[in-house]
Amino acid sequence: MSHAHWLAQLDTGGVWSIARGLARNVDTYKQLLANCDLPRRNDLDGRGNLSEEALAEFTRFFLETGLDQVEFMEDLMRPDALRTRILVWAEEETRMGKLPQRAGQLLEAMLYRGELPRGEIGSLLGTTDRTSRRVTSELLQRGVFESESSRAPLRLAFPAALASRWMPGLFPDKRSQT
Repeated sequence: MSHAHWLAQLDTGGVWSIARGLARNVDTYKQLLANCDLPRRNDLDGRGNLSEEALAEFTRFFLETGLDQVEFMEDLMRPDALRTRILVWAEEETRMGKLPQRAGQLLEAMLYRGELPRGEIGSLLGTTDRTSRRVTSELLQRGVFESESSRAPLRLAFPAALASRWMPGLFPDKRSQT
């Protein structure tokens, strides 16, 4: 239940999971969980039939595991450098002719704002509507932006094809697994 709740609340798309941390400590997890069904040990161990101390110990373990996984993901993703990695990628792709000019400028605006109405893109880039549509279209096709409809605002997406570049270390390198 906690996994499902955090998955819904954190909206990570399944990248972050408490299950990873619990799997690393499966024996401790199972033992502490089983201990929650033990009868209370003495008069100081809660007021019900079951051990409140065992429940507190399991809860502490579970929350520490969750924090450990948050720190693990932060170390992998390095959010303080994410903006730089994305903009360097855009600059390199533009130099190689794989992205249109001003794509980096649009990406930078998106990184600051989080969501961008389509009607503001032309003025933001200082270009014609046709040019702004071309830049937007290319970023949508590459999976960099997403939108609920052709008129809805744009949001930054994190395409799997760019995960190793934008978030190095998040997924294991296929070559290192063989």
